[in-house]
Amino acid sequence: MYHPNENNYFDDQLSVYIEKVKINTSDNIELLGWYHKKDLKKHKTIVFFHGNAGSLENRIHKLNHFRDMDVNFLIIAWRGFSGNKGKPTEKGLYEDGKSAINWLLDKGVQEKDIVIYGESLGTGVATHLSQNKNFGGLILETPFTSMIDAAKTFYPYIPVGLLLKDKFDNKSKIKNISIPVLIMHGEVDQIVPFFMGKKMYEIANEPKYSYFTKHDNHMMEYDENLIKALNSFLKSIN
Repeated sequence: MYHPNENNYFDDQLSVYIEKVKINTSDNIELLGWYHKKDLKKHKTIVFFHGNAGSLENRIHKLNHFRDMDVNFLIIAWRGFSGNKGKPTEKGLYEDGKSAINWLLDKGVQEKDIVIYGESLGTGVATHLSQNKNFGGLILETPFTSMIDAAKTFYPYIPVGLLLKDKFDNKSKIKNISIPVLIMHGEVDQIVPFFMGKKMYEIANEPKYSYFTKHDNHMMEYDENLIKALNSFLKSIN
């Protein structure tokens, strides 16, 4: 489920200023984070939870687009990723995500000014931590309904519900979320089937927004249309 050494970036160079920060968890693991502060009081702050593969460098092409948006952002590497100690687990990733949010709260960022952004596996953490919270908004990119459902699409004849330890049950938890939600997914996703993102949108509470495309695979293209959808969502919650 976790592939910290699988990298697919192509010498992308950061074009947005970031500060490398260290975030401590309650179980004494130090996480690497990249922090970009434009204006904490004037703009929302995105907390970015990445997927199950690769280092922070794999997300440079996305972060570079944040440069032209009116946002601050914090992206963290999970335990066991990007040189961090520890072993990734569902419980551990929840702790990592919670620690990142608390780090921002300690800097004076208000809960209502935080936007949680989950990418693929990161949607499991984003959904879990957004339950019954007053964050500014939630963005889910290529979300799954649950890790059990996702595993069944690849191994339909194996009792994955009994074997899989980390379940990330998004479809149950999204019902406990009442903040604005944007769900993005491509119809030709070969890792997380598109019907899962569509299902998550259907069961999500209002206010909810979608950005669905016919051409995007699991790694969605950060093109003009996607950026427009992100900007529109951010403006709506401002």
